[in-house]
Amino acid sequence: MMSLVVHLKTVAHLRGKGDRIAKVTFRGLPLYSRVAENCGEVAHFNETFRWPIASRLDQNEMLEVQVYNYSKVFTNRLVGTFCMVLQKVAEEGHLELTDTLIDDNNMSIKTSVTIDIRYQPMDGTGGMWSDGEFLDVPDDRDGMFAFETDSLLSGQSHGSGTSPGRSLQGSIPTFRKAGRGVFSAMKLGKAKSSKDDHKRGDEPAILEMEDLDKKAMRLAGMLEPDTISLASVTAVTTNVSNKRSKPDIKMEPSSGRPVDYQISITVIEARQLIGLNMDPVVCVEVGDDKKYTSMKESTNCPYYNEYFVFDFHVPPDVMFDKIIKLSVIHSKNLLRSGTLVGTFKMDVGTVYSQPEHQFYHKWAILSDPDDITAGCKGYVKCDIAVVGKGDNIKTPHKANETDEDDIEGNLLLPEGIPAERQWARFYVKIHRAEGLPKMNTSIMANVKKAFIGENRDLVDPYVQVQFSGQKGKTSVQKSSYEPIWNEQVIFTELFPPLCKRIKVQIRDSDKVNDVAIGTHFIDLRKISNDGDKGFLPTLGPAWVNMYGSTRQYTLMDEHQDLNDGLGEGVSFRARLLISVAVEILDTTSPEIICSTDVQVEPVSNISESATGKMEEFFLFGSFLEATMIDRKIGDKPISFEITIGNYGNHIDGVSKSSSVKKKKKEGENQEEENELIQNSSEDEADEDADLTSVSSTPPMKPFITDRNYFHLPYFEKKPCVYIKSWWQDQRRRLYNSNMMDKIADKLEEGLNDVQEVIKTEKAFPERRLRGVLEELSIGCSRYVTLANKDVNLAGRTKLDRERLKSCMREMDSMGQQAKQIRTQVKKNTVKEKLKLAQNFLQRLRFLADEPQHSIPDVFIWMMSNNKRIAYARIPSKDILYSVVDEETGKDCGKVKAVFLKLPGKKGFGPAGWTVQAKLELYLWLGLNKSRKNFLHGLPNGFEEIRATKMGHGLPPVTLVYDMKQVFQLRAHMYQARSLFAADSSGLSDPFARVFFSSQSQVTEVLNETLCPTWDQLLVFDDVELFGEATELRDDPPIIVVEFYDQDTVGKAEFIGRTFAKPTIKMRDEPYGPPRFPPQLEYYQIYRGNSIAGELLAAFELLQVGQGGRADLPPLEGPTDSERGPILPVPLGIRPVLSRYRIEVLFWGLRDLKRINLAQVDRPRVDIECAGRGVQSALIQNYKKNPNFSTLVKWFEVDLPENELLHPPLNIRVVDCRAFGRYILVGSHAVSTLRHYIYSPPDKSCNNWATAGDVSVSLEAEPPIRKMDTVVKLDAMSDAVVKVDMNEDESDKEKKKKKKKKKGGAEEEEETDERVLDWWSKYFASIETLKENLRSQEAAQAEAEEREDLEIAAEAADIRPDDLHLKGSKMKERFKEKKSSKQKRSQAADGSEKRPPKARVDELVVYNRELESEYGNFEDWLHTFNLYRGKAGDDDEHALDDDRIVGRFKGSLCMYKVPLSQEITREAGYDPNMGMFQSIPHNDPIHVLVRVYVVRATDLHPADINGKADPYVVIKLGKSEVKDKENYISKQLNPVFGKSFDIEATFPMESMLTVSVYDWDLVGTDDLIGETKIDLENRFYSKFRATCGIASNYSMHGYNIWRDPMKPSQILAKLCKEGKIDGPHYGPGGKVKVANRIFTGPTEIEDENGLKKQTEEHLALSVLNHWEEIPRVGCKLVPEHVETRPLLNPDKPGIEQGRLEMWVDMFPMDMPAPGPAIDISPRKPKRYELRVIIWNTDEVILEDDDYFTGEKSSDIFVRGWLKGQQEDKQDTDVHYHSLTGEGNFNWRFVFPFDYLVAEEKIIISKKESMFSWDETEYKIPPRLTMQVWDADHFSADDFLGAIELDLNRFPRGAKTAKQCNLDMIRNEQELPTISIFKQKRVKGWWPFVARDENDEMELTGKVEAELHLVTAEEAEKSPVGLGRNEPDPLEKPNRPDTSLMWFLGPLKSLRYFIWHNYRWLILKALGLILLLLMLGLFLYSIPGYLVKKILGA
Repeated sequence: MMSLVVHLKTVAHLRGKGDRIAKVTFRGLPLYSRVAENCGEVAHFNETFRWPIASRLDQNEMLEVQVYNYSKVFTNRLVGTFCMVLQKVAEEGHLELTDTLIDDNNMSIKTSVTIDIRYQPMDGTGGMWSDGEFLDVPDDRDGMFAFETDSLLSGQSHGSGTSPGRSLQGSIPTFRKAGRGVFSAMKLGKAKSSKDDHKRGDEPAILEMEDLDKKAMRLAGMLEPDTISLASVTAVTTNVSNKRSKPDIKMEPSSGRPVDYQISITVIEARQLIGLNMDPVVCVEVGDDKKYTSMKESTNCPYYNEYFVFDFHVPPDVMFDKIIKLSVIHSKNLLRSGTLVGTFKMDVGTVYSQPEHQFYHKWAILSDPDDITAGCKGYVKCDIAVVGKGDNIKTPHKANETDEDDIEGNLLLPEGIPAERQWARFYVKIHRAEGLPKMNTSIMANVKKAFIGENRDLVDPYVQVQFSGQKGKTSVQKSSYEPIWNEQVIFTELFPPLCKRIKVQIRDSDKVNDVAIGTHFIDLRKISNDGDKGFLPTLGPAWVNMYGSTRQYTLMDEHQDLNDGLGEGVSFRARLLISVAVEILDTTSPEIICSTDVQVEPVSNISESATGKMEEFFLFGSFLEATMIDRKIGDKPISFEITIGNYGNHIDGVSKSSSVKKKKKEGENQEEENELIQNSSEDEADEDADLTSVSSTPPMKPFITDRNYFHLPYFEKKPCVYIKSWWQDQRRRLYNSNMMDKIADKLEEGLNDVQEVIKTEKAFPERRLRGVLEELSIGCSRYVTLANKDVNLAGRTKLDRERLKSCMREMDSMGQQAKQIRTQVKKNTVKEKLKLAQNFLQRLRFLADEPQHSIPDVFIWMMSNNKRIAYARIPSKDILYSVVDEETGKDCGKVKAVFLKLPGKKGFGPAGWTVQAKLELYLWLGLNKSRKNFLHGLPNGFEEIRATKMGHGLPPVTLVYDMKQVFQLRAHMYQARSLFAADSSGLSDPFARVFFSSQSQVTEVLNETLCPTWDQLLVFDDVELFGEATELRDDPPIIVVEFYDQDTVGKAEFIGRTFAKPTIKMRDEPYGPPRFPPQLEYYQIYRGNSIAGELLAAFELLQVGQGGRADLPPLEGPTDSERGPILPVPLGIRPVLSRYRIEVLFWGLRDLKRINLAQVDRPRVDIECAGRGVQSALIQNYKKNPNFSTLVKWFEVDLPENELLHPPLNIRVVDCRAFGRYILVGSHAVSTLRHYIYSPPDKSCNNWATAGDVSVSLEAEPPIRKMDTVVKLDAMSDAVVKVDMNEDESDKEKKKKKKKKKGGAEEEEETDERVLDWWSKYFASIETLKENLRSQEAAQAEAEEREDLEIAAEAADIRPDDLHLKGSKMKERFKEKKSSKQKRSQAADGSEKRPPKARVDELVVYNRELESEYGNFEDWLHTFNLYRGKAGDDDEHALDDDRIVGRFKGSLCMYKVPLSQEITREAGYDPNMGMFQSIPHNDPIHVLVRVYVVRATDLHPADINGKADPYVVIKLGKSEVKDKENYISKQLNPVFGKSFDIEATFPMESMLTVSVYDWDLVGTDDLIGETKIDLENRFYSKFRATCGIASNYSMHGYNIWRDPMKPSQILAKLCKEGKIDGPHYGPGGKVKVANRIFTGPTEIEDENGLKKQTEEHLALSVLNHWEEIPRVGCKLVPEHVETRPLLNPDKPGIEQGRLEMWVDMFPMDMPAPGPAIDISPRKPKRYELRVIIWNTDEVILEDDDYFTGEKSSDIFVRGWLKGQQEDKQDTDVHYHSLTGEGNFNWRFVFPFDYLVAEEKIIISKKESMFSWDETEYKIPPRLTMQVWDADHFSADDFLGAIELDLNRFPRGAKTAKQCNLDMIRNEQELPTISIFKQKRVKGWWPFVARDENDEMELTGKVEAELHLVTAEEAEKSPVGLGRNEPDPLEKPNRPDTSLMWFLGPLKSLRYFIWHNYRWLILKALGLILLLLMLGLFLYSIPGYLVKKILGA
């Protein structure tokens, strides 16, 4: 009977005295212990509980122990609970442990419980898996089975916080009952094979066993032949059992190395800027670089279209943290800086993470950083693109911008960010730091000490926080290694922010300059979640660890960059306690601070326990082997040191703080005070109280392995180290990461496998992918179960809780989706589903990265002579121990191969590739109290040797192995391919060195090859390995193979390295199938992070038994006498060969560069493959004719049957010099011959004739053309359809149109043939291209939507009939996404009844190079680049172009001999040409090359002003055409519109270079970029790329036929060359070619309009559908324009712009072609716009009258065309309007030049006084009208404005009443008109302005008449400005109140004043008279009095 027995021993560390009782619960059944009476600290229960169980113990079940204080009267009070998952018990059957309890609040308490658990399964064995029967459980509950439910609820009684119902749903993974077969081979959980079961390795789940092809069974670890291909990825990573972990294959740190970046920003225009009558400038800042646009005067919607480029050469991390800032500044000039209107910020990383790394034509929202209560300040439309090296950016095609006016739908924001962002505050709290290093020399300190007499800490730290371009600093804490700040830095920024990282840096304040001590980046995406159940960014309070350079202080620290956060830190620097919080601001509240300046304020202290309880951790490490130690180090004794934080670091670790608090509270063990020697905490009273740490191995003298490496003699004695350290116990965080990492690792491994299967074209990749997805969904549900038990463990910080919730949600949904996708994996969908699975992998890795640190990483340093030499850094989570297996780190308790590397920048480049040392290292990290099984994972068979004087509790200092096994290793080194070129000749002299354990051997050196076939067996005898035999069998150490290039002088140069695992045979196993002899496999060779080739080899490790080597399978002796004692690879292992013939087509050599300054004159090509080869004929004079005289040669060779093992074929070019010397010019290795294997044509498709005649259906094409719609027909279909409309039909069409026109709908006028030119065709084609792109996008979106619906439906398990209900909900979600798309498409579809598109003949616009559409035109002639010189060591081999010394043109064809007879019997078979029949001859041929250059876009600016003056230069051979005098001034998007004719002779002149240069007045002209075209391949291609085939044939007009050969001649020629029957022209417009019938019109009009009979249309319809002709058909190149990227050799890999062009070629021996088509740029048409301002109404009144306070306005109207502000015109002033009515009758006249096709006005003007010449601008035609209030003395007041886009503006209202704001507001919805079609429009339009709250308000209405005339019409009927002659307008009838001051002042006065105030005036006059009288009286009285008195 099965049972679970729990022995409860003791409960310790209880508080106080009292009675205790324990309750133990399992599967919901509680058992109680007896009451332990009156016990103190320890309660001894010593009781056994037993549960008989009926079903097997499951890994997820829980056991719960609860301890109570017992009371007879009251209810028992809970002391604490202990919960555990019984996984270990289920596996091993027995577990003893002591662990702490947790209280109601889920805080860990001191009390601990000791229990012993046993589990007795049926068969008596502990934890043996029943073979996969596991899931066939009794199906209770209709075919679902649930894990025992109660066990999960056992915690519910006390404070678990989950209602039973909830935890049930959340935690029980449900499996539908599946057929046995599915799960029979699947194992859940851990595949730890017990000893006798070792055949089943860690195999991935394989599903659907019944129908699995037996070959594909990789079960039982028996790898069938051909199952793995790239073994290095798989061999090292799969089949690793539980004692060894995987090594990392890639070596070099990739971060921290600078790379080239280019940021290009186009500022197109700004709209709706807030402010009146402003002169805006846009400032573009990236990091610290600023650039400005020009200033536009008095406009709120300036149009700039200016392009800025910023170049950087910095590491990626630095680049992506730079901030892009767009700000609009108002009225900036030389003297004043201007006022800021608004800014927009975003970091470069956000742009880079966009699709195509760019935002295109998007609107940035401006906000004011000084006033966050204000809303949006306007919009700037721009393109932003970030290009790294090797990225190419697809520019959406630039033609006319119509659909981007919808601002809301095109905001410059990443997907998923709301348009309305709110202001938020980001609080970064800095509490304190510990463990800071010295930042000053001790000498200074001693001096100070002498003077002052006190010892100071040598560091003055402060913390600097940077976020979104702003910095904040805390105060400086003088001299403190443990500073306490308790300050918070507050940033105010829009939320969600477009800047992803906060940078927190501890710096040391210094008088001279401050230096960084350590840096930490907080990624906001990791500390927040934007889902609907998401949370705002939050973090901590948590410690973050900082790493950087080593801790010794030196004045010039060579690794200072590491402290700034660049590159991987090599040592622990400090840890910092921080927290982050975000608060969304309510900007309406009154007390809010408006500015966004950074603030710093103090915060309160946080308690010690807030970051978790201090626990003692124990780290143990054992060094099993130290080999491959670089000999440069010297032979001083070497030791290894392990540190964690500052523990274990004796040299430069602990900086003792001077202010040690003498009295320390118990338990507050701050790490620095625990000196490493007396490492005892007071509360540890057990036997290892005096455990000292041993952190480094004893120094040892190294032994020599070979000329490059030492090893240390750790034979049977393995040194150990151990460290005790104290950290806050935050293991849960790491456990969580570990669980996800493990799922991710498994997934990654599986996906690599699937990719391999696809790459090598093996069978059934879909099955493997299904298996992988199945594993993923099981892993996810397992995670949810395990993590679920944490839900109650209150996460210590908010982030812990939220993260756990969101991780569980994510994992749950990922598991569901994986299940879902698994069902959809079909053979044809494998690739796309693989992509989805890779997204899962990225998501998993992102989730697994824990933002809150806990235990710092472990560093291993190799020390020699007390100096640090090389290091390895191991994340602490990888070695952390947990009772639950999934939570354990992947390297915990396992032997890991660790490669040490040089620190910092030293490790870049070649130094970083050489291994400094290879360690076999065992590490274990865990709580000290759970330390008892820290040695479990070591290979068995050792004794522990402890330090002598100490007690028995100590860990061992050394392990002595008494078991050792002897093996023989056989390394079968067959060949390598595609090695790195290490010599200047472009080849290498490679040899391989194989390392195993402490031995090494080398293969022979093969000279001058990149593809050496060594075919050599290396035998290592007497390899001693320590440990048990069976373990070694499952887990052999890895083999390292390094490749070197032998140099005659100096040291061999490193090429690359790879790892391998040997196949092992124990002494008692037979040497035979299926495992032996082993298969050759490919291993990838790495050099740093880049791939440097592949090795084909096999390795076997054979145990030597008692009988010595005699028992091993015999070795054959050396067979080849010439090779001496070298053993070849034995027969069973080397591949099976068969006979192949390889035919080589030698065509010619091109562009050979000089070799050693001498020109190549007589070259020859040598072809070699597998030791056989053939030489070409010698070219007698390379200059005269670089082609070969003999075209085809062949050789026979024995090659492996398996195509994957084919050796590479080498092509070498040598130059034959005088006296029989040969010099290697260059070489090329063809690594895969599979492309060249000849497959005979399928017989079934050859006898087309049997199928009868087939008619090809050619529809009359709809007006909108799809680009590549091709009618594919099978041989049986028969349908005849007309091509093209007959003439009479099109006539009908015309009539229809005319009729419609009368109906009054605004129709486009019939396009007149005469107006059409080549540009009409071009623009029509671009429209088509855009429409196709749009429809593709829409189709894609629809498909995605469908799939999402399906997935959602299946996940929710809906029946199809519910789908539409559910669908509607789902659609809601998609509506948001689609709405913007719909808006656009409506504009395109014709929500405004677009007239049908006029039929313009179109061409094809390719938005990339033509050759990329047609496979480089290598249909029969291939180009092989010849390399010479050392390969560059850049990560991306961008420098390879510099190594190209020429090109070989030719081809290969290989087939097994003998070949079937039929081919050779064909008519006209030329035996000399072999498989290359019907190939043209390679004699020189004269050709006329006609190059058409249309235009360039997005050129890189070449001048200081951010512009360029481009012109075109064309080179072909010796001839060069410079078009310098026609440079285009100050343009980055110049339209050239030119054609150039050049005569050339192929093959001498076949490389065409088209360059764009920048014209400079002084100095040489600079190259902007160039593009190269190989004309020869085009000329000879069967796609017929000499002259594109038009879609229609016409003899005159814009679509004239360009080719000298008419379609019928071309067709006849093609039929003759392809040996097909035809063409037969029949009656009724039919033509028959090779039993296909095509139809088409048969008439054509000539210039005079006469109709003629012709066959050309018919022939052309065949040519346009040539791909349907059997056997020889292919798509012929149509008439086209190609877009080619311009590149500059100085900036490799970064596009400098694009050039649109095409090339026609005409052989000179044919009739001459007609004149070139005229594609010169359209001349703009001169127009005159006459605007009559009749009246205004309801204009707001601005002025208050002096006398009366009455409101009035002195109105005038101003108008101008955009871009011509200086030509603005004003009406006269209508004075003193009281009602806002104004009468003007005033005429404005605006002449302008206009390009109809592009809808742009052309303006030419000098940019400044100093400009040399005029610059041409293209500006959309917009008329601005403004209404103003005239003031005499002050500036006029702006009242309102309206801007009309002359192409689409709202129709004016009939009366002033009907005119309102909606005409502007709903511009999108209203029908619009174009002045260019209407010619004359009259109506009322509103004037608007914005008020303080940024709302639009109506400020007036204007009645205007717009009249557009052409220049000719204007000359015939001229008009005057204002009201002048000719055609004068009558004077307006203005009322008297107009108060014309200076014309009729008295009249006005009388009218105005007398009317209103006459009584007032009369009274005033009377009063004045009175006063006057009184005054006179008083004045004169004294005189009179005197006179009277004196009696005069």
